[in-house]
Amino acid sequence: MVLVRRAPWCSVSRCLAHRPTTLYHAQRQFATEHKPSGLHDTIDPVRATGTLRQFRDFDLDGKVFAITGGGRGLGLSMAEILAEAGGRVYCLDRLEEPDDDFTRSRKSGATRGSLHYRQVDVQNQEEIDRAMCSIASSKHRLDGVVAAAGIPQVGDALHQDLKAAHRAMEINFFGVFNTATSAAKQMYKHKSRGSITLVASMSGLVANKGMLSSVYNSSKAAVVQLNRNLAMEWGKVGEDGSGGIRVNCLCPGHILTPMVKETFKEQEKQGDGGSRKLWEGENMLGRLARPEEFRGAALFLMSDASSFMTGSTLVIDGGHSAW
Repeated sequence: MVLVRRAPWCSVSRCLAHRPTTLYHAQRQFATEHKPSGLHDTIDPVRATGTLRQFRDFDLDGKVFAITGGGRGLGLSMAEILAEAGGRVYCLDRLEEPDDDFTRSRKSGATRGSLHYRQVDVQNQEEIDRAMCSIASSKHRLDGVVAAAGIPQVGDALHQDLKAAHRAMEINFFGVFNTATSAAKQMYKHKSRGSITLVASMSGLVANKGMLSSVYNSSKAAVVQLNRNLAMEWGKVGEDGSGGIRVNCLCPGHILTPMVKETFKEQEKQGDGGSRKLWEGENMLGRLARPEEFRGAALFLMSDASSFMTGSTLVIDGGHSAW
């Protein structure tokens, strides 16, 4: 019979999941006696202490990040995981106040890092420059930025609302460009070999069957190409130690964000509920993605786990573009 002695801060299920060997028991005893402050009760001490900790490449303690479009939906979900991993994360959005989920996340106490909010319009270069400068100056570093701000735009090419089309390009492409260049200026200034992720879409890689969205798709395709060029420009380390900035692109499939939910509600009011079924049927999993399903990708791209990855496009679309 094997007796498992449970540390007072270790959950029963966690302890029972790892039957002690002689070496493991010795490691557990050492870890228990040297438990770092602030660990949650569910964290295995052997895996979370010193050199014994696994996945340390994902540790963001002391690092500073900014995420545009971070007031809700996809951007907020990505911000939450970075804060949980120990990062100091600034959510930037044009909303006066962030979504209620932001407040709940800050009050949950489930993060080792912290979440902060600032109202910023990515269409305004001076505004985004001021925000990035202030964020980087607070800790004299800027380790990562996710450019996730974007808007939908639907309409057939022959009857296009040019004002709406220009606005989509201003936010979806130039907003991303403004964010990336503003972040890079601070990374060069503080010699932070940071990581920048540009959020495009699988719509920038394929023509969505049945969807009349040529301007939106083009704005996202432009982001995919921008990613490659910025990665080439900023990748090498200069003689002064600046540079070494990685730039990658994330291409999500259809996501059930608050903005998309609002669209579906409006369609239902008008007696048209076909878009959701159409979207769900276009990928191999037969459903829409949830914002939280991109948390792991954000953590990977913003951490040292992706240290040799740049100029790449990460597609997470449920197989939509693989048909």
